Amino acid sequence: MMSERGIGIAHTTILRWVQHYTPEFEKRWERYARSTGGSWRMDETYIRVKGEWMYLYRAVDKAGKTVDFYLSRKRDVNAAKAFLHKALKGQRIPAKITLDAYAASQRAVAELKASGELPKRVRVRTSKYLNNPIEQDHRRVKQRLRPMLGLKSFRTATVVIGGIELAEKIKKGQFKIGKLGGRSATMPNIWQAAFGCLTGITLRSTGKTNRNWCSSEFAPEP
Repeated sequence: MMSERGIGIAHTTILRWVQHYTPEFEKRWERYARSTGGSWRMDETYIRVKGEWMYLYRAVDKAGKTVDFYLSRKRDVNAAKAFLHKALKGQRIPAKITLDAYAASQRAVAELKASGELPKRVRVRTSKYLNNPIEQDHRRVKQRLRPMLGLKSFRTATVVIGGIELAEKIKKGQFKIGKLGGRSATMPNIWQAAFGCLTGITLRSTGKTNRNWCSSEFAPEP
């Protein structure tokens, strides 16, 4: 896009933009997030960061909607518990959690139930067939990561994956677009609305079209 406009930008500049803005993007879009379903499919995959294998814990619901993700240096009980803590903080309590046969994940759920952090009514099951959706969904993330020139730090990897997950959630329709201009709004309009910037969108509070309103809260640094 930049080269078409005669602007030369190094890939490291784009990476700095990703690192700086992605956390804010996630925070702003989260205000419009839809709740995921009550049947989770949890699994972990692996990615390479600075030449070392790291473990990416992820979950989707029955319909394939993304629940959450967690990047860990280890694949063990503590990592599985950390993922579940993060997922439970941002979503409603699931009725079912489908796991693979990995013992650490099973133990993590059992310990959370024993401590009362996860209700005992939550049904836990193991099924390779039912976990196919999450295994297929891993590809969405890994296909985006593959063309990159390598992730050089754990923090960078977490931020980049967060951006990829956000883009995929938007594609999956996991946000209340009606509050951002509705189906007739263009994607640039929707992004502007998500960040408090409305251009040519009718404001619900007044019923009037404001063609140039933008919150300075998200103004880029000079």
